[in-house]
Amino acid sequence: MKIFSEELVSEAALVNHVEDLSHATIGETLLVAQYLEEKTGIPFIRMDQGSPGLPANRYGIEAEKRALDLGLGAHYPAAAGVKELKDAASEFVKAFIDIDISSRSCIPTVGSVAGSFGSFIVCCQRDPEKNKVLLIDPGFPIQKSQLRVLGIEWREFDIYPFRGQSLRAKLEDELKGGDIAAIVYSNPNNPAWISLEEEELKIIGELATKYDAVVIEDLAYFAMDSRRDLSHPYSSPFVRTVARYTDNYMLLLSSSKIFSYAGQRMALVCISDKLYDRHFPSLQQRYHDSGVFGPTFVASIQYMITSGTTATTQYGYAEMLRLACEGKINFVEDTREYAIRAKKMKEIFCRHGFTITYPKDITEDIGDGFFFSLSYPGLSGSELVKELIHYGVSSINLDTTGSLQQGVRACTSRMRDELYSVLDDRMRQFAEDHK
Repeated sequence: MKIFSEELVSEAALVNHVEDLSHATIGETLLVAQYLEEKTGIPFIRMDQGSPGLPANRYGIEAEKRALDLGLGAHYPAAAGVKELKDAASEFVKAFIDIDISSRSCIPTVGSVAGSFGSFIVCCQRDPEKNKVLLIDPGFPIQKSQLRVLGIEWREFDIYPFRGQSLRAKLEDELKGGDIAAIVYSNPNNPAWISLEEEELKIIGELATKYDAVVIEDLAYFAMDSRRDLSHPYSSPFVRTVARYTDNYMLLLSSSKIFSYAGQRMALVCISDKLYDRHFPSLQQRYHDSGVFGPTFVASIQYMITSGTTATTQYGYAEMLRLACEGKINFVEDTREYAIRAKKMKEIFCRHGFTITYPKDITEDIGDGFFFSLSYPGLSGSELVKELIHYGVSSINLDTTGSLQQGVRACTSRMRDELYSVLDDRMRQFAEDHK
């Protein structure tokens, strides 16, 4: 039996102006779940919003407090970022990715959302013949919303049938027209938690160079692939990245998940030094500046969006990065809780007839972490997301992420110990009702 009736769910959607629950955005799903929970007092299993479920890192908090006490909150930050953060970012990239990026090419942004927004602009304005973005889906829905705001066209494809070497032919087909300015993906992936392997990153890097496309690699879930121990600075294994295979890259490094510092909206865009220094006549003509990629991105684009990032938060992020490089913060171990939750949640769902929609990378099962994907026999993604709402479980339809597979995205961040038995009971009832 359903926990929430059809009438009550319809009421929640109507009150919150949600036209279609089956294709609701993350924010819309959140509102419906909150309404039902508040009206009935029945707790929801919240798998919708990817908000951190761990305490913010205390070293960052203390460093930010010190910066405030020093009076730094009274001054505008430099557009390119404070030296302490830029230096720490360069060292962090070396320590955990084993890639050399100078501190000048590490630019703080107001979260990775602002970072990708500015990156789309500079990439699509650098060459008048390159005016589209290619998204390797499934992906973060907000990035497509950003492209809509900017009026930038995009193409997309679901990577599900194109893993390994088959990715080369698909990518070549998408890039050969010469109109792709940037290639975008997250690794590990939001929403499916798949991880691109070295051979795939090599393919992307080689073709990005061949067709002069900039790879925007979103590393929001940095080092959170639970299958390998990535916690030791300056030691192999290092975090995988396309930066080993091309000079056309921009890496998005967010503080939100790895340090649970989401509320402070702090991230970095780390640009290849060679790309940073490239001159583009189109940029020079548009902005009447040097036309050099990095300085234009910082001063003529990013500064117009946010006028810099909060100075004191930059000191907090710098401290966390610095201590991670020194081995005094093990952020990988700190975030392993998400993998523990995912393993327990997947076991419950699969025991009651669900399957993992994206179960493998090339040869091995996906790891456990912040997200995973779920399907149920006989139900489309649209049907499943609506049905789960009636059983007090909120999620989002995979089709809102560009996936062509039938299923939903599940997030582990809000799961609590006392809810595992609740989830088990609800999914047992779900299976009984959907035989």
